[in-house]
Amino acid sequence: MAKIILTTDVANLGGPGDIVEVKDGYARNYLLPRGYAIPSSKGAEKNVRTIRRAQEGRRIRDLDHAKEVKATLESLETIQLFAKAAEGSKKLFGSVTTGDIVSAVKAAGGPLLDKRVIELREHIKTVGKHQVNARLHPDVQAGIRLEVKPKQ
Repeated sequence: MAKIILTTDVANLGGPGDIVEVKDGYARNYLLPRGYAIPSSKGAEKNVRTIRRAQEGRRIRDLDHAKEVKATLESLETIQLFAKAAEGSKKLFGSVTTGDIVSAVKAAGGPLLDKRVIELREHIKTVGKHQVNARLHPDVQAGIRLEVKPKQ
């Protein structure tokens, strides 16, 4: 059995900062490579509070909090995101990720979100205006207006 510290929510196992024991193969082949956990040590156990604090800042606590975050997101103007694009073309090199969107929302003065709440209907691979949804709570979904511009 391996003793590990979870860094994110893992179904049927625990939440960020929880110290759990799992089978060696599960830790070595699944949790550790994906960054869902770190090996437990005295130094790492001291960092548990830091892990919990970082996750708490992004977590939506309840329905009322989700509604507040939705109001904040929808009050923002169109969020601008810069990405590398082919010169004279609307095509991007690669695509816009949920992490890019979360960073752009934060830079525009919006709340800090977890990238897992962002829902992309299809990959954003072109310059222009796009609509993205954020599922903040099972009952609350917010629309985010996004404008992708070519990086100079």
